[in-house]
Amino acid sequence: MNITAIVEKGNDGLYSIYSEDHIGNSYFGGFGESVSEAKKDFVSSLEEALREQVQENQPVPDRREISITYRYDIPSFFNFFDFINVSKFAEYVGINESKMRAYKSGVAFPGEKTSAKIFKAVRQIALDLSAVAL
Repeated sequence: MNITAIVEKGNDGLYSIYSEDHIGNSYFGGFGESVSEAKKDFVSSLEEALREQVQENQPVPDRREISITYRYDIPSFFNFFDFINVSKFAEYVGINESKMRAYKSGVAFPGEKTSAKIFKAVRQIALDLSAVAL
């Protein structure tokens, strides 16, 4: 079972994670002051849903067969992967540094074309990293 989790930074500065996926009648959600905190809360809500299924004598998916795919907005992405230098990333993508900082903070939001450039760059970095041998 694959669960898609949407990670967003709220107007209040907190991070939330939600999913349209569910187990039985239970949906999952998480909140925190960082993406890491929100992820822990999200996984706790998933574990709670599994326990509820057991208590209600309902079928329970094997926890080892459950995977979570996280989909980040830009501020959440940079919060979780805080080791990425935003200035260098902007240069790599070919985006104005001040605009990238605004995207990172959630003050501004990239359009569809810019979002595609950012996504393409992230994918390329992932490919480059997966080819590394140390």
